[in-house]
Amino acid sequence: MALGTSKPKNNPAHALSVSEVSERVNRTCSLSDDVARLRYVTGPRREALERLGIATVRDLFLHVPHRYLDFTSVVPISHADVGSEATVVCRVDKVRLKKPRPRMQIVEVDAVDDTGVIQATFFRQPWIADQLHPGDTVAFSGKVTFEYGFKRMKAPFHELLASAGDTSSYARMLPVHGVGEGITASWMRRIIAAGLEDAGDVCDFLPAELVARRGLMTLARAFRSVHYPSSQGEKDQARRRLAYDELLCLQLALLTRQRIALGGLRPYQHVIDGPHVAALHEALPFELTDEQRVAAGEILSDMAAPSVMNRLLLGDVGTGKTAVAAVALAAVADTGTQAAVMAPTSVLAHQYAEKLGPTLDAAGISWTLVTGATPPAEREAAVARIATGETTVVFGTTAILSDDVAFAQLTLVVIDEQHRFGVDQRAALRRKGGAADQLTMTATPIPRTLALSLYGDLSCSRIAHRPRAGAGVETHTVPPENLDLAYGAIGCRRSAGLRGLPARGRRR
Repeated sequence: MALGTSKPKNNPAHALSVSEVSERVNRTCSLSDDVARLRYVTGPRREALERLGIATVRDLFLHVPHRYLDFTSVVPISHADVGSEATVVCRVDKVRLKKPRPRMQIVEVDAVDDTGVIQATFFRQPWIADQLHPGDTVAFSGKVTFEYGFKRMKAPFHELLASAGDTSSYARMLPVHGVGEGITASWMRRIIAAGLEDAGDVCDFLPAELVARRGLMTLARAFRSVHYPSSQGEKDQARRRLAYDELLCLQLALLTRQRIALGGLRPYQHVIDGPHVAALHEALPFELTDEQRVAAGEILSDMAAPSVMNRLLLGDVGTGKTAVAAVALAAVADTGTQAAVMAPTSVLAHQYAEKLGPTLDAAGISWTLVTGATPPAEREAAVARIATGETTVVFGTTAILSDDVAFAQLTLVVIDEQHRFGVDQRAALRRKGGAADQLTMTATPIPRTLALSLYGDLSCSRIAHRPRAGAGVETHTVPPENLDLAYGAIGCRRSAGLRGLPARGRRR
């Protein structure tokens, strides 16, 4: 809406004056102000809020309740079912402070209504004995149990009421915020309510068309409804809007971080239909499965795009991730650049060289192996070939992160079992190629990896099935008394495997 002092002739009631809009913009800008500008936030309370991570007005509005007490549905004591959550309004009959042992204080409150008796028990909260007195009207909300002939609530939420008929004080959804030393739940509610009244009517940073298309609340309404909803549905809609904002801002932050990391570098666009790719398919001793072809196609499509690839290849052991990665290596050869394959251990790096080496040779793709155990003379020769671009594919461990290993033009980084490397290690290898594409492979993704995939910073290709029955690793449980069977199976698979076992572990 354009700013102006005149009002539309057809609907003047919906027009906003310049002063009204200006005030709303000011409230929006004040979201970044210190929380101390709000009412009731004195020195001690400000310190208590800071300990909770609340430093600004925005932080306070986003300090959403971790649960709600539904005071809209109040039942008599006789209808409070044992084992369920309930809210009852009753009259305090007796209050007892007990000290069964040193440093243990228990407050027992007997309360009644016209239908029955209930006992509320509070642990390590002796001040409650001073707050509640016989004759007071109180609302208890919590789980109902039955012990020693009475209905009971242990550590229920309670609210002191003016009278049993004063439904305005408790007939609502009551928020329960996270609090700490120096601030109570009631003071937190009071501060948030005052803040929403003074600064809650903010402008929405999302376009109105997007808000309507997604069926979202406005930001100002979401702030109010998430703290003081009138129903479960309103609360859910408010949380949905705030969750949408959080995910959207995270997506934008990830894209911005990627742009900054590239620093103006131009991404590589690989050739994906060249002779080396065709030769590799011919050199493979098997046909790729449908899932492998789909995964390879997704990877090649990313490599050919004018943007940096950051893709995860997910598949269990034996699903053929290595064969799919080989197709990407062939595309690098067709582009005339280089690729690095980093494994977490020397054993895995050697396995890559043993598995893929002959296939790459058959496809006319040069390769070398660099690990910490590589002899100095052999390493020096390999490093020289890498620096001149004579070698296309480099298999290795973290040894290839050394300063003396310099690539002529590194355009693809393949990292196996990426969860076993640190963030800095992965970034160090990628920096050797500037805007190099990255393919990570794993059979056991850690939560952080899945989160990156979910939030859009990492594309995911998955191979769910093994190409043939029995491929990969089989796991069997062997009791200690049958260890000879386990060692015998190892010996059948690889007779040399027993040489590395300690003396006490050898089969007798």
